[in-house]
Amino acid sequence: MRRTAFLVLLFVVPPAAAQPRPVTPADYAGVATANEVAVSPDGTQVAYTVATWDETADNRRTDLWVTTTDGKGTPRRLTSGRANDRHPKWAADGSAVYVVRNVKEKDAKVPPRDGSSQVWRVGVNDKAASAALTTVKGGVTGYDLAAAAGYVFYTADDEVTDPDDFLKLRERYPRIEYGHGKRKVSVLYRVPTSEGDVLTIHAGKRYIREFAVTTDGKRVAMITAPDDTVIRWEGDSRVDVWEAGKVTVTDQAWKKSASSPWPWLEGLAWNPSGNRLAYGTIFDAYPAEVVVCDHDGGNWAAGKVKRDGWQVRGYGSPLAWRSDAVLGLLTDDQARVGFAEYDTTKQTTDRQPLDGVTYGFAYVPGGSGRRVAILGTPQSLGELWYFGGPGARTGISDLNPQAKDWRLPSVERVTWTAPDGTKVGGALELPPDYKKGSRKLPLVVAIHGGPTTSSTAALQFDPHNGRLYFAAAGYAVLAPNYRGSTGYGDKFTTNLIGRENDLDVKDILAGIRHLIDAGIADPDRVAVMGWSNGGYLTNCLISLADSPVRVRAASSGAGILDTVAEWGFNDEPAYPRVFKKGLPWEQPDLYRRTSPTYQLGNVKTPTLIHVGEKDDRCPPGHSRMLYRALRENLSVPTQLCVYPGEPHGLGKLSHRRAKMEWDLAWFNRYLRADR
Repeated sequence: MRRTAFLVLLFVVPPAAAQPRPVTPADYAGVATANEVAVSPDGTQVAYTVATWDETADNRRTDLWVTTTDGKGTPRRLTSGRANDRHPKWAADGSAVYVVRNVKEKDAKVPPRDGSSQVWRVGVNDKAASAALTTVKGGVTGYDLAAAAGYVFYTADDEVTDPDDFLKLRERYPRIEYGHGKRKVSVLYRVPTSEGDVLTIHAGKRYIREFAVTTDGKRVAMITAPDDTVIRWEGDSRVDVWEAGKVTVTDQAWKKSASSPWPWLEGLAWNPSGNRLAYGTIFDAYPAEVVVCDHDGGNWAAGKVKRDGWQVRGYGSPLAWRSDAVLGLLTDDQARVGFAEYDTTKQTTDRQPLDGVTYGFAYVPGGSGRRVAILGTPQSLGELWYFGGPGARTGISDLNPQAKDWRLPSVERVTWTAPDGTKVGGALELPPDYKKGSRKLPLVVAIHGGPTTSSTAALQFDPHNGRLYFAAAGYAVLAPNYRGSTGYGDKFTTNLIGRENDLDVKDILAGIRHLIDAGIADPDRVAVMGWSNGGYLTNCLISLADSPVRVRAASSGAGILDTVAEWGFNDEPAYPRVFKKGLPWEQPDLYRRTSPTYQLGNVKTPTLIHVGEKDDRCPPGHSRMLYRALRENLSVPTQLCVYPGEPHGLGKLSHRRAKMEWDLAWFNRYLRADR
């Protein structure tokens, strides 16, 4: 899962009216992100979180907002402390919203104001005062609200020691970093939303990555794994259900027919009656699935949602029950993310494709099917929309007024044919006011990560992959959904197994040729860029011998260079095992063929290299190896940018802005965009 996901929904105060102007990296500091939505019990209000940048602190934090679902109310900001509010959930009477917050007050040394993650109640009106419900040392790691029962459930970390013959020796030298011996696990607690004592609900010797509570508080579903590491999450996780002090492991028989033995489990959701449970199973190289568990005499029988050719949008997409039998979910459909409802009784799906991207949604309680969704389109950045019935939707926000002063690029879906006859697609951004055929444009190929996900045809401001600001600067931008991507059928997704640095590269090159033949792209001014798996494919493209397209400039972000090193050093070693169909000593030729390392002598492309110093997913050694080869051995123009303290995705505003400015300067230098 070489992927970094970023929502790109904006919320800023509108400036004075002005003539539309180009978008530049400087505008990114005003960008905010709408993350989550939750509808009030009476359906009249929606709570949502909005993240904003702080240039002084050089970070992004979220605050809690509320507005009316009819679109007639004025949005109200409920919190203003930049405390990273998240996971909003309404109190049963609609008087308050519960969130996790990181409140930090000067000189505070103890929770809840020491900056640790704690559960807070935030009053929406005069009926409820804002207050912290937890004061856990070190903070909570998760929470859920049993609104009807009046309880908050939360988890906190604990540690267990696994005894073996070397336990005493490890204890004698505790400062050494050991590979194993101690594990991080979780304890589940319950606290009343009014006054009352904290109760320990479950203290098993497993780590709880996610949990969900029925509204009456009688059942808790938990995604658990032996510890908190990613390597244990993929393949060793399962779903347990706590009820009346007893924990039952749900039916795991679905794993016997699963596409891969290394699924990632996510998105737990109970139906209103608490007798049916859904969750997502995400795979590298295979389409995501949804599992539904039904209560059956004390057991939890599991079955998969019948897909009939369509695909589930994975990687954090929400699941929510409209009623006891109907489940809402998101679909991946040819560079679009739509909405669908699955009837578990009839085993039928009502798909509702949308032109754009649904980032998230929440139902209005009561089973009517009405919902609020965050929706972005090719013509507009994301907004909150109220869906009141079939074909009826109303915009209830104006999150992006600054876009009225921007000269925005056009965004459309595009398709082409690969050398083997397969239809391939993606998103195409073109500069404002550009007319096809009027002139040939410099082309940036913006390659998504994953690869088991997709680029979408909606307006996005993405520093990692060049979306929006390159087209605003006069470039055409192609975001290809190469083989292995989702949204184009199961075979299209799984074809990449054993064919990395092959089918994916050919699909991308065919997309470039398509735009050249259409008179849109200038064949002498082609650049490639990407992050994570997009960085890997950038490395593949620049090292390709006898390429049918000359790549004049490249930006490799967090890109893998050697797939054996990927298996050995990154935090999810199942990824190369799936795509290479085995371990390095079982498939040595395939690991070699998929590694750009052995073709680096072909590189002539000036290449800019970005990576986070603390990246565990695509460790910086790959980027340093690429830099050494280009700089010291091949004399190819290059620059290495290592961002201090950053993990797999850049989190600081200054780092994101630096990357955008470096990419623009690099491509302008080698493609001469003003020519």
